[in-house]
Amino acid sequence: MPLRSNAISADARVCQWISQYEALHHFCTYTGPTQSQQHIKPLHWYVACRLVLEGGFHPEDITPRPPFRVVVKGGKHFLHFDPTVATGGERTVLGGLKTKNVDVVVTKDGIGPVMAVSCKGMTGAFRNLTNRMEETIGECTNLHITYPALVFGYMFVIRANRKIATLAEEIQPDDAPPVKQLAANDIAIEEGGAPVESIFRFHSALRELTGRRGIRNDVSRYEAVTLAMAEMSGEHTGKVLDHFPPDDSPLRIEQFFQTLYLRYEERFLFGAPDLKAVTRRLEWASNSPALQRTQDSLDAFPTLEFDPRVESVES
Repeated sequence: MPLRSNAISADARVCQWISQYEALHHFCTYTGPTQSQQHIKPLHWYVACRLVLEGGFHPEDITPRPPFRVVVKGGKHFLHFDPTVATGGERTVLGGLKTKNVDVVVTKDGIGPVMAVSCKGMTGAFRNLTNRMEETIGECTNLHITYPALVFGYMFVIRANRKIATLAEEIQPDDAPPVKQLAANDIAIEEGGAPVESIFRFHSALRELTGRRGIRNDVSRYEAVTLAMAEMSGEHTGKVLDHFPPDDSPLRIEQFFQTLYLRYEERFLFGAPDLKAVTRRLEWASNSPALQRTQDSLDAFPTLEFDPRVESVES
């Protein structure tokens, strides 16, 4: 899958319209310090843009604000690509224990935050994966205490560093120099193609944290969780590993967004029909400028891995 020449600006600090592949390719190839969060920021932007295009949420309700504006004409909502309105940053949300900066948040006027997605990534040191669980559970519990109706998603991506024979030969016993131990600890995929044991354990732990259905359910569970491993080899760099998680796992990335939308509709539309004027998800006019694939837009607009939410019937 080719990368657009202008996919991600090196100095970008505001939300850009990029594809999942472009976001994960950046995650896999980023060489700067991870403390800056620049390796994962493009994934925030991808999520924010997808919540507009596929989710039908107004870009003004999302932080970071995606590069779109909406024009209403003849009762139809036309979506326009407009980089000048995009913003960056995170939204500070009041938690039951402390305030929390959340990566992507949808907020409805008069209601508060209705949907949020936390994006985390790990590039190595996979033996320490289970140490992330306390933080993961705490973040979810903290926000659900204050906002039990919040639809909260957790997206975790891992570099699928593969073990190859030449590297295996170099790995020394326990008393080897630290650089060799770090290399061994950074391996995510064994020679046979299976994830290392620590990733299997992490997958099992995350399965226990997903599937929250109602507002009276366990506040430490997320409504949806996904675990994705991104390929690190050659032309496949940035592609999601297709054989893990297993096909029957609730953590498959293909299910993630649809689960979020379903929980949102159950709580804020079916469960509160009087609020429908505020909470309903928009449908975009099929001839919206942002959805037109023209010769001029080929390098400006990414290839979508999903279907945008368009009106089913055009008058």
